[in-house]
Amino acid sequence: MGTLTTPSLKPGLYAITDSVLTPPETLVASVEAALCGGAVLVQYREKKAPAPERLRQATSLQDACRNAGVPLIINDDPELAHRVKAAGVHLGQSDQALADARAVLGPDAIVGITCHDSINMAAAAHEGGADYLAFGRFFQSVTKPGAPPADPSVLSEARQFGRPVTAIGGVTTDNGAQLILAGADLLAVVGGLFGGSPEDIEQKARSFARLFEQHHPLFSLPR
Repeated sequence: MGTLTTPSLKPGLYAITDSVLTPPETLVASVEAALCGGAVLVQYREKKAPAPERLRQATSLQDACRNAGVPLIINDDPELAHRVKAAGVHLGQSDQALADARAVLGPDAIVGITCHDSINMAAAAHEGGADYLAFGRFFQSVTKPGAPPADPSVLSEARQFGRPVTAIGGVTTDNGAQLILAGADLLAVVGGLFGGSPEDIEQKARSFARLFEQHHPLFSLPR
């Protein structure tokens, strides 16, 4: 694995929120626990809440992430990311065009793209200026049950683009090491992280951090 070419992104746990596993009443506390455990990136993913509620939640998460020195990514909403001064957005293949998101957020924003299991999608995302490339699902996933399966070999193949490579879909502390060894710089985790007490979330986050410490050459534990 070579040097990552997106300086604001570090190898490690990519914590992704979920309206069921991180409901409004526990959202901020859950994310703060993940941050305490060593999460290096957070994504706010909420597609059903009314716009005012999404703005409140995203603002609170941005405050928490700023305090921890960790970038916040907003799922599929460049305008919301701009309003709360988040670090960037994550876009699926059917979401807003990368160029349009970049026009809203500027050249320094982090824009990640879902590539499923496709190197061709990754090549297009790289050509368009994506900051990281996300692949998956790799295992059975409660939050993404209909996502097409991906083989871990796509992670190593994607390293040709020189962008951080993210693995998502059923990732846990039990199977995460094989994805890091296959080429993942970030493990995007929902159900394998959230849903328990803050203490449980923090402990799981620390376990993910240990996987990176053991298996990723560029990972360093936070001081």
